[in-house]
Amino acid sequence: MLDELVEAGRESSNAAVMYHSAMGERLGLGVTEEKTLDLLQRLGPLTAGELSQHTGLAPASVSGLIDRLEAKWLVRRVRDTKDRRRVIVEINWERLAGFGELFEPFVAAMSGLYGRYTDDELALIVDFLRRSTALQREATTSLRTQ
Repeated sequence: MLDELVEAGRESSNAAVMYHSAMGERLGLGVTEEKTLDLLQRLGPLTAGELSQHTGLAPASVSGLIDRLEAKWLVRRVRDTKDRRRVIVEINWERLAGFGELFEPFVAAMSGLYGRYTDDELALIVDFLRRSTALQREATTSLRTQ
């Protein structure tokens, strides 16, 4: 069963990377750009340092990433109103209009899948996903700091 779990995890990881690569192509974005927009959508405006923490990317890489997204008019840098020294990266929502429609068929299919499980089963799946995500973030940080 453990071998099957490892294989299923690898297949899931590959499918996710390929899906987001294809989505990025449709949107004219790289995978890192697309996933950074996802972070900003879910978490709200973030500083470059916060983006670095959430992505595991080095600060210099995050600067280039923000530059690319800003050049495509997808984000903008704004001064923090409370601390003018801080710069916050926020989504340009007008430019992002219509992007969500591309995700709707997959989101609907996943909602149908979720409906097949009990609340207890979903709680177990959520626990597994959170724990495995934490391990993957640690592995990413380790790779980037070696």
